[in-house]
Amino acid sequence: MIGPAVLAAVMAVLSMLVLPHRAPADAARLDAIGAIGLAVGVVGVLGGVSKGSDWGWASPATLAAIVGGALVLVGWGFYETRHPHPLIDLRTTVKRPILLTNIAALLIGFGMMAQSIVVPQLLQMPESTGYGLGQTILQAGLWMAPAGLMMLAFTPVSSRLLTRFGGRTTLALGATVIAAGYVFAVFLDNAPWQLMVATCIASAGVGIGYAAMPTLILENSPASEAGAGVGMNALMRSMGTTVAGAVMALVLTSQTVSASGGLQIPAEEAFRSCFLIGAGAALAGALVVLLIKRTRPAAEVAEVVAAPEGESAAAR
Repeated sequence: MIGPAVLAAVMAVLSMLVLPHRAPADAARLDAIGAIGLAVGVVGVLGGVSKGSDWGWASPATLAAIVGGALVLVGWGFYETRHPHPLIDLRTTVKRPILLTNIAALLIGFGMMAQSIVVPQLLQMPESTGYGLGQTILQAGLWMAPAGLMMLAFTPVSSRLLTRFGGRTTLALGATVIAAGYVFAVFLDNAPWQLMVATCIASAGVGIGYAAMPTLILENSPASEAGAGVGMNALMRSMGTTVAGAVMALVLTSQTVSASGGLQIPAEEAFRSCFLIGAGAALAGALVVLLIKRTRPAAEVAEVVAAPEGESAAAR
């Protein structure tokens, strides 16, 4: 925990010293109560979801965290709709393009995180199970390392796709590629290199699609709500990853086989079920994105602006 805290402190200092300062557009102040309410509600819900497998889904602690957090979020919503300068303008958030983008972020975040939970466990399962790959924790990390490089490599591809086709098509394509990675893993998971290829395919989809989410938010938000809109979208992605952890743990513990010493370990079918769930979530995200009204990509807008008047009118 010390490392991330140090990095966060360094980023805070560099942000104050390096980033250019801009005068506030209006006299609005930070909605401190809204910030605290959102934090308490989200932490309650996500804390209960992430700890449900450890505490027990029917335990008082789990139910109190999830129900209590949900009630706080409901109260926070009523407060925000009546605040003159809310932390998040919920009336803007429920507009169709923004709402659908946030739902897609939840689903795609779920799809992205599933591989990070399931693949390392399958790689480290003992070979004596008949489906485990017997890798050490270091070897498992090395087999998954190329996926991060693949995500990095596809970032410029995402930029070109955004310019040419727009955020809607780019995000749908990225989600579909994520799903393709999971489908690959369903049928080819008998060797470490096969899982490496599957994670690389899924990570390529992440590299393609993740930049498209804030792009869609910015395209459909008023300038005054751009920061809050992008932040809310990032929160929805984080919620998706947290829910993925809980769902994957539930699936892996619900389908088990006995190992040596009577130890219960996830069955092979459990891992494949997780891959199918991850693929389904990513495809659902792609379908949600396609419900967003299509806007003209930047390349088409630039062509219209740059073309002579007669040609521009003909093109329209």
